[in-house]
Amino acid sequence: MRLISENVVSVQDGMPVLFGGKSKGTGEIVFPYPEGAERERYEKVKLKSEGALWSYTIQRFPPKNPPYLGPNTPDTFEPFAVGYIELPKEVIVETRIVSEDFSKLKVGQAMRLTTIPFAEDEQGTPLHTYAFEPI
Repeated sequence: MRLISENVVSVQDGMPVLFGGKSKGTGEIVFPYPEGAERERYEKVKLKSEGALWSYTIQRFPPKNPPYLGPNTPDTFEPFAVGYIELPKEVIVETRIVSEDFSKLKVGQAMRLTTIPFAEDEQGTPLHTYAFEPI
């Protein structure tokens, strides 16, 4: 499986893992793991794979390309849930939310990390990204 960014999400022992950065000075955790010169101030850490749905909305129209990389023509776009998952005592993560029935999503419900196909590279190989789904 090809992932959209190995510095954000990886698969270890068959399970997805998100990476954040823990500030070397304050201990605060940020997501995603910082890039560039800022990265030197952080230690790369694995984040929890379960949390609670903090807030969400339904994206019912195609986002602008770029920066959005997924399918977004009127013929290929499908509405999706996007929101925030609170990882206890770590950080709140913005994410796609996997749901067949948006009416079943509830703030506070338990969620688990997964990966989903998101886009294709130039050769047509599927790229996967992280997402959360109800437990």
